[in-house]
Amino acid sequence: MSAAKRNIQPKELKPAPRPAGLVLDAQLHLLDRQMLDVDGVPVTTVDDVELSGPPLGEPIPEGTPPPHITAFLTGPVLGTRIFGGRPPSSRLIRVSWDAVAGVGTVVQLGVRSDSLDASWVERWLQTHVIGRIPGGRHDPD
Repeated sequence: MSAAKRNIQPKELKPAPRPAGLVLDAQLHLLDRQMLDVDGVPVTTVDDVELSGPPLGEPIPEGTPPPHITAFLTGPVLGTRIFGGRPPSSRLIRVSWDAVAGVGTVVQLGVRSDSLDASWVERWLQTHVIGRIPGGRHDPD
């Protein structure tokens, strides 16, 4: 009897268990979101997400827990988005998931921006660009 005529049943698959905690679609809920510090000051945007788990290309043993977010990555990614590729990991700045207070239309951080390496671009722009515009050194009323 050929395999086409035999009624071969696949192993019965159990549904995947529902992970504990918040489930996020990285592309929809995280990438390109503005990060604000605890005072609402812009820090940077989310360019990539770092996940826990086995290294890329390694087999995943059965029973391995699902990956979780360990950090957000930010840095010079515009060129790689246009031309392809990936920036070297040494050029990316990590914002630990432990610093995240909430995820909504923005990623709210629970720390001040001056404690993060990722806010240097915002600080530099404020000092060297915005601060040179008349009225750029004070909050609007």
